[in-house]
Amino acid sequence: MREYGFIGVGNMAGAMIGGLLQSKKADASQIIGSCKSAASREKAEALYQIAMTGDNREVAKEAGTLFLCVKPQFLDGVIDEIKDVIRPDQLVVSIVAGRSLAYYQKALYHDVRLIRLMPNTPALVGEGMTAACASESVSQAQMQAVADLCRTFGRFEVVPESLFDVVTAVSGSSPAYIFMIMEAMADAAVLGGMPRAQAYQFVGQAVLGSAKMMLETGKHPGELKDMVCSPAGTTIEAVRVLEEKGLRTAVIEGTRACMEKSVMMNASKS
Repeated sequence: MREYGFIGVGNMAGAMIGGLLQSKKADASQIIGSCKSAASREKAEALYQIAMTGDNREVAKEAGTLFLCVKPQFLDGVIDEIKDVIRPDQLVVSIVAGRSLAYYQKALYHDVRLIRLMPNTPALVGEGMTAACASESVSQAQMQAVADLCRTFGRFEVVPESLFDVVTAVSGSSPAYIFMIMEAMADAAVLGGMPRAQAYQFVGQAVLGSAKMMLETGKHPGELKDMVCSPAGTTIEAVRVLEEKGLRTAVIEGTRACMEKSVMMNASKS
């Protein structure tokens, strides 16, 4: 038996494994992972020094806590492979988007001990945001252990499952929106004559610092925006044009579309 098993060892699983190892919550001998690609197995073995296999059932049998880290389109097949070896004392943790607690309770068994997570890609640099909800059979100690793990690569919050579609849109998917905005800002800097590599440095640090200001000061983002907008200055002129072009509405509508897609994905698998 091993303490932790990962079915799927992609970027997000890698962030978790790295968090376990760096925080000393586990050593490599306590972790096993699986993926179908031999090249991916070799890469994970080299990076983390953990045991790897191509057999998902082996991981499910060996793990005390089993992490499901596959793409949504592969989950049904994985569940079919492992459902008869999942144990009542085993904690299952899923990071798969668009799959509710009810899905697992139907696909595995009603009282499965399951924690559903929604992390995001900034976890790869230790600045992730992870939401969690759990089935009734999960103990407080089990939730705390998962929370401690997630905090090794960012922030962690328990939320009602009814908010998971919102979490998907405003946290899970939103780095893509931010990167689009950053890319556009860098393009504007290049248009103004700045070398692209330098533009990325300025834009990246501006976004990082702005996020840190909001989180650490606790001030409303509108108040922080107003602090930059001097009367008749350059910033308020930019804000005027962004409002005229519909930036705020575009962000709201894009985020809402993401929520609606998440709702549809969950409904199709309930």
